Amino acid sequence: MLDEKQYLTKEKFHEFTKELEQLRMVKRKEVAEHLEYAKKLGDLSENAEYQEAREEQAEVEGRISHLEQVLKSALILSEKHGDVTAIGSTVVIQKDGDSEKRTYKIVGSEEADMAAGKVSNHSPIGAALIGKKKGDSFSFKTPKGPVSYKLISIE
Repeated sequence: MLDEKQYLTKEKFHEFTKELEQLRMVKRKEVAEHLEYAKKLGDLSENAEYQEAREEQAEVEGRISHLEQVLKSALILSEKHGDVTAIGSTVVIQKDGDSEKRTYKIVGSEEADMAAGKVSNHSPIGAALIGKKKGDSFSFKTPKGPVSYKLISIE
């Protein structure tokens, strides 16, 4: 994943940028204060508060590193309108033999949220949708076996 491009919407890019700023400017200082306080409590080898503060520091620094890498390799998505499904497209699909239609937006893996109707371009359904045109049928494998859908529209 070191050089893999991360696809992000403008909103997600700004959200990650704000989170990174918050972690760098506020959270780092809070963790440093917790560490200083815990150090004053005595023997570090048996100091639970110190160990907890160290773990918190590792989590914060890990998240900062992750966000820096994602933002560095980010490609900002624009709304895709066209005849062919791509990352950034919003699609309406219908499962074969089912009357219910579902709407999904194809996004990068950092932004995927099935509950919000955002599927990753790396997910089975997202990968199967890439390159499809309105009216195309497609299928992909699930844990319960293969499923087939029809692409109703690309918005």
